[in-house]
Amino acid sequence: MAPDLHGRHVLVTGGASGIGRAVVLRLARAGADVAFTHLTHDPAPVVDAVHRLGRRAAAVQLDARHSWDVDTAVRQAADALGGRVDVLVNNVGGLVERRSLVDTDDTLWHRVLDLNLSSVFYATRATLRLMPDGGRVVTVGAQAAISGGGTGSVPYVTAKAALEGFTRALARELGPRRITVNAVAPGFVTSTPFHATHTPEPAQRAAVAGTALGRAGQPDDVAEAVAYLASDAAAFVTGAVLDVNGGAGFR
Repeated sequence: MAPDLHGRHVLVTGGASGIGRAVVLRLARAGADVAFTHLTHDPAPVVDAVHRLGRRAAAVQLDARHSWDVDTAVRQAADALGGRVDVLVNNVGGLVERRSLVDTDDTLWHRVLDLNLSSVFYATRATLRLMPDGGRVVTVGAQAAISGGGTGSVPYVTAKAALEGFTRALARELGPRRITVNAVAPGFVTSTPFHATHTPEPAQRAAVAGTALGRAGQPDDVAEAVAYLASDAAAFVTGAVLDVNGGAGFR
C-alpha cells in the first residue's frame, strides 16, 4: 500500500537539494503539504515542483546550527502550513571535511556536531511544541554510525551515532503521545554534496562493490523509506533505525 499523507503538514530541514529534495517531493506526492528549510540552494524549483503536484509548499531560509534561528524558522514554517506540524523530517547534515582526529581543532569538532546533532535537537524541540499527538519524527542518519565511516570522519560518525541514541530515547519519551520517532540510515547515495566533494572515485567504486545489490543508492531510495515511516503504515514502529544501504552492512 502506498503511503497516504493527505491532510498532513510536513516540515523537512534541508529540503532544497539531494535527499531532502527527494523527501519533499515524495511526501508531496503522497498528499502532504510541505514546508522545508534551505540555506545555500535556490528553493524555488522545489516549491514549484510541489505546487505542480497540487500541494502547498513553503520555503524558509535557515542555518540550523543556531537554536534561536531554528525556533523562528519552525514557527514560520508552521504558520505557512496552518499552525501545526504533523511530521518532522530532520535531514540537515554533512561531513564538512575530512581530518584526522589529531588535526581536528575545536572549531571543526563543534561545527560538525552542531550541523549533524545539535540541529536535530533544536528542530525537534521546536517542532514538538507545535506537533499534535500521533505525529511523526524521522531523522536521516548514516550507515557510518555502525560502520565507523572512512578515515577523517570521527566528528561526523560520532554525531550520526548519537542520533540513533537520540531516536530511541525520544521514542520512549513520546510514546504516551503516540508520536513515533524513527531514523533512516543511508549508505552510499549518489548526487549528494558529500560524495561529490569528499569521496574519491576509487572509494565510490569500492562502496558500490560492497553492497549486496551492486549499486549505489539514490535519493529516492531514502525518500521512500522516510515516506513509509511518516505514514500510518508505520504506526507501530518507533525507536527504529531503518538501514537503506543496499545490503552494504547489517546490524
